[in-house]
Amino acid sequence: MGEERDGEIEEGIIISRSGSVISSSSGGGGGGGLREPLVSNNNSNSINNINKRRNTTSQLAIVGANVCPIESLDYEIIENDLFKQDWRSNTKHEIAQYISLKWSLSLFIGLLTALVAFFNNISVENIAGFKLLFTNNLMLTQHYHQAFLVYVSSNIILSTIAASLCAFLAPSAAGSGIPEVKAYLNGVDAQAILAPSTLFVKIFGSIFGVAAGFVVGKEGPMVHTGACIANFLGQGGSKKYRLTWKWLRHFKNDRDRRDLVTSGAAAGVAAAFRAPVGGVLFALEEAASWWRSALLWRTFFTTAVVAVVLRGFIQLCHGGKCGLFGEGGLIMFEVNSAQPAYSTPDLLVVIFLGVIGGLFGSLYNYLVDKVLRTYSIINERGPIFKVLLVMFVSFLTSCCSFGLPWLSKCIPCPPHLGDECPTIERSGQYKNFQCPPNHYNDLASLFFTTNDDAIRNLFIAGSNKRFQFGSLVIFFVAIYFLGIVTYGIAIPSGLFIPVILAGASYGRLVGSIVDSFTVLDVGLFALLGAASFLGGTMRMTVSLCVILLELTNNLLMLPLVMLVLLISKSVADCFNKGVYDQIVEMKGLPYMEAHAEPYMRQLIASDVVSGPLFTFSGIEKVGNIVHTLKVTRHHGFPVIDEPPFSDVPELCGLVLRSHLLVLLKHRTFTKQRGMTGSSIMRKFKARDFAKPGSGKGINLEDLDISEDEMEMYVDLHPITNGSPYTVLETMSLAKAAVLFRELGLRHLLVVPKTPARPPIVGILTRHDFMAAHVLGLYPHLDPHK
Repeated sequence: MGEERDGEIEEGIIISRSGSVISSSSGGGGGGGLREPLVSNNNSNSINNINKRRNTTSQLAIVGANVCPIESLDYEIIENDLFKQDWRSNTKHEIAQYISLKWSLSLFIGLLTALVAFFNNISVENIAGFKLLFTNNLMLTQHYHQAFLVYVSSNIILSTIAASLCAFLAPSAAGSGIPEVKAYLNGVDAQAILAPSTLFVKIFGSIFGVAAGFVVGKEGPMVHTGACIANFLGQGGSKKYRLTWKWLRHFKNDRDRRDLVTSGAAAGVAAAFRAPVGGVLFALEEAASWWRSALLWRTFFTTAVVAVVLRGFIQLCHGGKCGLFGEGGLIMFEVNSAQPAYSTPDLLVVIFLGVIGGLFGSLYNYLVDKVLRTYSIINERGPIFKVLLVMFVSFLTSCCSFGLPWLSKCIPCPPHLGDECPTIERSGQYKNFQCPPNHYNDLASLFFTTNDDAIRNLFIAGSNKRFQFGSLVIFFVAIYFLGIVTYGIAIPSGLFIPVILAGASYGRLVGSIVDSFTVLDVGLFALLGAASFLGGTMRMTVSLCVILLELTNNLLMLPLVMLVLLISKSVADCFNKGVYDQIVEMKGLPYMEAHAEPYMRQLIASDVVSGPLFTFSGIEKVGNIVHTLKVTRHHGFPVIDEPPFSDVPELCGLVLRSHLLVLLKHRTFTKQRGMTGSSIMRKFKARDFAKPGSGKGINLEDLDISEDEMEMYVDLHPITNGSPYTVLETMSLAKAAVLFRELGLRHLLVVPKTPARPPIVGILTRHDFMAAHVLGLYPHLDPHK
């Protein structure tokens, strides 16, 4: 798309307001006059080529189910004079307060995330439980048509509420949110991605969506929920909702918020799966782009808090006091009753399970990508169409859940179970459905229940005759495709549970086939099948392995789970990317990978910088600043010192748009063009330039600057980052990309190799490393070489 890059700098040559090649304003009082060229005729051709070059990559991305503008985050420390002054003045008490606040916020993130997870669980258990119990009572009296109408209408009502919240209140809350959190931690910001409204809809939309019987999970949305909670606390609340805390002003920067959001994402996984160690490893392996030992400690502390709080609530609700939440302690799916003894033939079967799981996983990702692209076309038509699509998928899912169990034959109850079969209440492995007394419907035990209970039923150890072969085939096919068509509609929806459901049914199916020549129980095959599907779709290894072990409390399965995950991931990698990587790319989020693409080694930094580039003098006229801010939406501008303030034109540093707006708002102007940095240093502190939270920041349109003030000057030196990261124009683009990503930069200044040139060639931003831009400039390059 050819529109201007919102929130980014267009790189290239220094230009004046008239568009000619220029330097910053020269000395004397005529800062608004014509400026002298900084380039010689020998360099004019190359400079003109850069000036004509434009970056046309899109500045829009899909966040949730909403198309919105994006910009980059400032993870770099802005080391200007004000920052250095405040840093030098910090006392030991203030430093200790800052460190203790970090740990306190980690504690609060864990507490609040655990509370939300508990609320989600009991809400889903009781809403879905009431719906299923009422429907089951009608089934027992053979009022099948009324039961169908009650079941379908209840699901449609619940799904409509969830869809309406997403479509009208917070479109950014749709989907799992993991791709958005992953992009945020990589340095990509978007409107309302972690806003309080998104948090609200994520919580209640997930409750209604899961209770509506969709083939979705609340685990993915919990990651986004934890990130939203962390962001809300870290920014000191929200000015928009009049919830702010001045004592949290230390965290009004992207760097500290990034660490808190990382802890929040880990807490979300820990709360969803009750897997504290798995949550830390998930944040490390999948979510975070930057990691360090101090963050590891705080994240581990946060997930430990989640585990302790959830354990307390489980004890409180033990015995069915809060619905069915709490049965089984922190272990969600118990499979440790089966001893995993295995031999060489069993290992061959497990390898086969991993290979087929990888194939199914890669196919799953391919189909999800196609469905998401189709749904995006429908969602673009407006909120009403989003709700209608959700209602249609809800009707389809309800028809499958209610109708497919009729294809299964009734099975006599095992004599030793007594009153446990058939199951009259909502939970249990032996659903009566339409069967006569002392019989159960195995498909109803999987379809006509919550997703968590279906997984428990599949993981149960014991005879493979509990589920008929045909029933497992029907359930696997239905869940596989229902999970695909459900993901992408405008409700908070996670992929973990659908993938585990499909994988567990596939694993139990394979286990029933090879039962005659293996000693592994079918419940263990269900666990391995779930692992193979998770590895094939999400391409994680360590974190998934630990999460599965914490979920099932079966450490003896560690070698087999590791083997299945490695095989399924390796097979699936031959066909496409992981599902979250695919969704990040499909949504248009400019994600920086940890490694440079091979074709980047054939280019240098100056090959991709584009123009035009606007610069300021160290002491600039107010009118020039206001005009530049009006005609561009750039978020950073190089500052160049020239005679008489320096012997030759030299790069002073980089100044941010937000900092310029603060100076303009407080009208720190002078009539004479001179150094006035000392007065600015006395008037301001570094926190005055802190980044605002989700509330409204300063806009240029809100400033009322008179004509007389337009002719005044302002000293930019105190707010200029005097030590920005720079690279030579001859540096390999691959090296520049790795440097940019590893340091978490927003701007990377490109400087000339020879002195007889302008002090800056251009600026590299995130969009300049995107394949669309680079290969658009050099289409002859092979993307894979």
